[in-house]
Amino acid sequence: MSTVLETEEHQALRAAVAALGKRYGRDYMTSVVRDGAHPRELWNEAAKLGYLGVNLPEEYGGGGGGMAELSIVLEELGAAGSPLLLMVVSPAICGTVIARFGTETQKRQWLPGLADGSLTMAFGITEPDAGSNSHRITTTARKDGEDWLLTGRKVFVSGVDIADATLIVGRTEDARSGRLKPCLFIVPRDAPGFRRSQIDMELHAPEKQFELVLDDVRLPADALVGDEDAGLLQLFAGLNPERIMTAAFGIGMGRYALARAVEYAKTRQVWKEPIGSHQAIAHPLAQAHIELELARLMMQKAARLYDDGDDIGAGEAANMAKYAAGEACVKAVDQAVHTLGGNGLTREYGLASLITAARVARIAPVSREMILNYVSHQSLGLPKSY
Repeated sequence: MSTVLETEEHQALRAAVAALGKRYGRDYMTSVVRDGAHPRELWNEAAKLGYLGVNLPEEYGGGGGGMAELSIVLEELGAAGSPLLLMVVSPAICGTVIARFGTETQKRQWLPGLADGSLTMAFGITEPDAGSNSHRITTTARKDGEDWLLTGRKVFVSGVDIADATLIVGRTEDARSGRLKPCLFIVPRDAPGFRRSQIDMELHAPEKQFELVLDDVRLPADALVGDEDAGLLQLFAGLNPERIMTAAFGIGMGRYALARAVEYAKTRQVWKEPIGSHQAIAHPLAQAHIELELARLMMQKAARLYDDGDDIGAGEAANMAKYAAGEACVKAVDQAVHTLGGNGLTREYGLASLITAARVARIAPVSREMILNYVSHQSLGLPKSY
């Protein structure tokens, strides 16, 4: 794929990460999933090379870059068939929120470990009765002396079993208005009253999904990240990087599937010529390539706006990038499987499992319908339907 719009440093990073991903590849990730393990070897090597914390501040052990660099890392690992989903959560959401809004103590406690991969942090926002509607979040925090008591439930939280803590989106009561407002709390994995149960998923991925129960989890005052009165600003400071990284995840996966299909179409011969010479095979693959390239352009725009501090502009672009990447990923995977025919459903070629995985980019962290809602009323000024 073309990298004309990227700096030499970005192109060098892309090439280096691609080389790392190639050493591991799809077979490695498949074996990790089969064994019920985690991709620790790849995670540790990516961390050692400075890739996991490339977006975090240099003074706390990071690379001093931004979402532009971190999205390159995830995209290239995905294009090699070995994406690290926890990159979306640990350095992108949690690392960004703590770097922007955390206290000095929180930054020193968490950022060096998030940057070198020795610490990981999960992120819990979705609830059983509050999916896309974050205003319905019922996980609440109340003051008890100097401490906080956090009570509620969360679902579809990735990687809680290996994360050292989970950044939980809760709500506190505004003393002046009595209304609930969003706040972010760092909850250690072994906190009393903090329980997890694994959700049985059809998704073949090393990262497990969990439902969480918080039953009067007692947290010190410094578990609160940032200002109690700036909850929404802080929340979206984490959600925009999440959308950018989900786009990178989808683009990488789409590229991997497309490359396998192109390779197959060049060599598979049924009549006189390879099947790739037939337009019924070639054109859909060309369309998939175009759509992945277009999605990447919007992802690059979103990352640039975010890194430049334009949160509002980044919000629109990040939503569009996530939408475009989700659609392009699903189409690329579907066309890749179709190109291989029966082989597309075999374990040997490893594409069939991507059919389920590709849907993630459409569904999470926000559905394509909610993005269309956002664009229709935020970008186009149409009235809200909800």
